[in-house]
Amino acid sequence: MGNHAEIIEGLPPTQTIKVHAQMCSELYKVVVRVSKNFPEIESARPRCSSGIEALCLLNNGIVKAKSLLQHCSESSVLYLALTGEAILSRCKKSRNLLEQSLCQIQSMVPVMLAAKISGIIADLRSAAFYLDPSEEEAGRVLRELLHRYGSTVDSTEEAALAAIHTVSSCLRISSQKALLIEKRSLKRLLDKFGENEPSKRKILIFFLNLLKKYGKVIAETQKDDASSERGNPFQITNPYLLTDDVDLRADYRSNEAHIDILSRPVPPEEFICPLSSRLMYDPVVIASGQTYERMWIQKWFDAGHDTCPKTNVKLPNLSFTSNTTMKDLIIKWSAMHSVSVPDPKMQEGLLMSWDSITSVASLTNSMNDLNLPLDYSNVSIESSHSSEHLSTKISDEVRLDWVFLSKFSTLPWDSQCNAVEGVKNLLIHNEQSWSGIPSRKFVQLILGFLKDAHDLHDMEAQMTGCLLLYEVVQKQGNSVSYVKEDEYGLLASLLDTEVSKQALSILGELSNHQQCGQQIAASGALVGIFNILDSQIQELLEPALKILSNLSSHGDVGSFIIPSKLIPKLIPLFEDDSLASYCIAILKNLCDNNQEARVAVADTDGCIAAIARLLERDDREDQEHAVSILLMLCSQRVEFCQLVMEEGVIPGLCSISLNGNKGAMVRATELLRILKKDTAGENSGNEDASKDATPQWNDRNPPKASGFLGKLFTKSSAKKKK
Repeated sequence: MGNHAEIIEGLPPTQTIKVHAQMCSELYKVVVRVSKNFPEIESARPRCSSGIEALCLLNNGIVKAKSLLQHCSESSVLYLALTGEAILSRCKKSRNLLEQSLCQIQSMVPVMLAAKISGIIADLRSAAFYLDPSEEEAGRVLRELLHRYGSTVDSTEEAALAAIHTVSSCLRISSQKALLIEKRSLKRLLDKFGENEPSKRKILIFFLNLLKKYGKVIAETQKDDASSERGNPFQITNPYLLTDDVDLRADYRSNEAHIDILSRPVPPEEFICPLSSRLMYDPVVIASGQTYERMWIQKWFDAGHDTCPKTNVKLPNLSFTSNTTMKDLIIKWSAMHSVSVPDPKMQEGLLMSWDSITSVASLTNSMNDLNLPLDYSNVSIESSHSSEHLSTKISDEVRLDWVFLSKFSTLPWDSQCNAVEGVKNLLIHNEQSWSGIPSRKFVQLILGFLKDAHDLHDMEAQMTGCLLLYEVVQKQGNSVSYVKEDEYGLLASLLDTEVSKQALSILGELSNHQQCGQQIAASGALVGIFNILDSQIQELLEPALKILSNLSSHGDVGSFIIPSKLIPKLIPLFEDDSLASYCIAILKNLCDNNQEARVAVADTDGCIAAIARLLERDDREDQEHAVSILLMLCSQRVEFCQLVMEEGVIPGLCSISLNGNKGAMVRATELLRILKKDTAGENSGNEDASKDATPQWNDRNPPKASGFLGKLFTKSSAKKKK
């Protein structure tokens, strides 16, 4: 792999990558392979606008992936650990961008190159990205430390020292040289962020102060460990970066005991929390030596217990330590058996509702730090014990102005989260409060908050931010113009998380605006939406299809959608009446703007049959779309007429020609004429000429019906019967 770094311009030496070695190795291999083939792809591209757009998208994906690798090479180790989830998301987004652009290009190049691209796409799809357990643990400890620092909770020196000791051990900051390098990295990041990103600067300054205060203690404590590591000739710092052929499971295959545990289809008892009887997400060891889920053992202690739940032994203390070895094994077992281990805190958070709010304090406390000009004199929130119903009355004088925007970024993270939650509640329950909001600054504030929440892996904050952003883009149509290009990428990355439903709602609202279509398509969101169609998660299918329907109706976005990739995913969804309308609208939009789409409809197994079934539905609009598609096919190639006839469409078309809406009647009559002409052999002499003919009509140039046409068909049918 080291040789590739010399060949591919812009890639850092692999040995300089400090954290997230596994993810960087996977991304590194992908970038190297795509970059090596880029000149050949560039020279073979078609000169059409869609080919140039796809090539630009591919180049953009390569540049972003290189930038991410450079970031992991130069950035602060502490900051990289803190933002691990964001790095993971960016790796996945880079892969999705590369995959999307290569899929578009694949159909535009010679066969041999297309086959090579197919292999690259297969490698992209098999690339696995996940966080190293030790580095994930370091990030969690840092978030907890920042949480204490930013809240009213007193953070003792002992707790801070314990946290920084754990982090430095996980991240191998074990010498004076390593400390010096980390301090320099933090200072470079400070210069890079500048004064426009105060929340990030506060985090970096906090890290610098920690290292200055506890640096010597850390180096002295870990001196012996560092010496033993230097004396071990077999010590591997970053095993993922030794070779191109990285085996993601090599670190535990050498251990026979681990192989036995991980190969079992049923989770070993050691992986199950004795309190919750579930796979552990964050296992910790208590003083008795037993391992429990962090959240549940904390609840046990908070309830006043001072014994081990499993052994009933009285504990000398109530402290606990992360069991990183156990967590590593659980992660690997889950990956091998395709099992998801949810965060129990998130599951508990989902159970929270408005019913828990019993006073106006929950809405106003988060605002107090901001000194906002809000009048709550006429606000009353009444709680009924029988129905636990929340009713809110907020006076017309309640307003938000620039004071909120100017002070928000200076608040601690907890206060920011509370403020956003409070504003969300305020705006949802009071329509008048929207009039005082400066749209541009407010949208940028929400998106900045959402990005920080994503970087900090704060799922609750991401949920709140998404809900607030949806309210804004839904109720203030002009606000969509303030969403920047990279922020579409942020929303696309959320499609792969627990807030995918909320992200789909936002993208769905944005997709209603034509100016947003290209930005959504170029962000890599299509890959996430296609994955949702494959997963067939019921509650996500309709919003995903709604976005595709909107995007496909924009001619300038159609080039981003590859019909041969999308259409097979739609066929199973025609079985659901609630989804069939979206599917047929998408097909109709694609066929209107793309000859390749019409061929894909004919070539995809079951597609014409699914369209034909809609002729029998009572929905007039669906009927019109179905007839339009079939008419476009039959107008394009004679052999398509035979495929349509095989589905027994004549009765449905006759019914629509008499009883459908105006557009459907015209199209059905014309289609019947074409099919009649084909079966009678009247066009046999023109078959070769018509095979590759462009459609005789589309929605911009529809056929004109006449009474004579209907009479002609009736007479022809009568003669045939005789």
